[in-house]
Amino acid sequence: MEKDYLKKLAKDHRHIPGIYNYCDRWCERCRFTSRCLNCTLVEEQFGNLQENDELNEVFWQKLSEMFQNTLTMIKEMAKEKGIDLDSIDIEKNYKNKDANKENFLAHLISHTSKNYAKSIGEWFNSNEYLFLKKENEINRIRVISSQNNPVKEAISIKDAIEIIRWYQYQINVKLKRAIESASSEELSDINDFPKDSDGSAKIALIGIDRSTSAWKILLISFPEQEKQVQNFIAMLENIKNRVEIQFPHARDFVRPGFDEIEQNG
Repeated sequence: MEKDYLKKLAKDHRHIPGIYNYCDRWCERCRFTSRCLNCTLVEEQFGNLQENDELNEVFWQKLSEMFQNTLTMIKEMAKEKGIDLDSIDIEKNYKNKDANKENFLAHLISHTSKNYAKSIGEWFNSNEYLFLKKENEINRIRVISSQNNPVKEAISIKDAIEIIRWYQYQINVKLKRAIESASSEELSDINDFPKDSDGSAKIALIGIDRSTSAWKILLISFPEQEKQVQNFIAMLENIKNRVEIQFPHARDFVRPGFDEIEQNG
């Protein structure tokens, strides 16, 4: 690609500067592909970017609406099983320790997010039959009933699996980057700029929120897996609580484009 053409694209006012620095790299699901320089450079692979943006915005809005009710429902169900998702004793003990407390919590965050990725990978590998069984069930309902909407359920399950799988490893990767950035920032005198550690932690938190909503969909579709799914949700809640302690300003980090548009819109 010619250098002059690249410079021209970079100066195009439609492109949001730096939007690709704090995204989840899921271009196929992004609602700002038409405003991202990286996506414009490979536009031939994406087709109509503006049309994709509109479809993806609807997708994430629906998931966001579901997330508003997810934790309440999950906590109520967990309470019935005698599980208190808000109680993480290790954090309470941690707060009373002064020595190496930040390194201690950072280690817990890294370990737990890595364990989450490994655990759900094993669950998907050992429960492939569940999805085949559900597929056969949906096909059977489609044949014998015109009142139910099995296609809608199949799409919901597919979307949920895609979300969980996409963030499965990324949560851990982004948290590792946040932890490493925080260590570097401690040695720096620059305090007036947004912290990369907060930006990376925010992406991880978004992945956790979206994964939690996706697990709710699977919980509804596979009630026989309630105990295991509840465990995964508890793991995510555990990680989220620890991240918000370690990076208390992460939620406030303003990502170029994504959060600016939401705040101004």
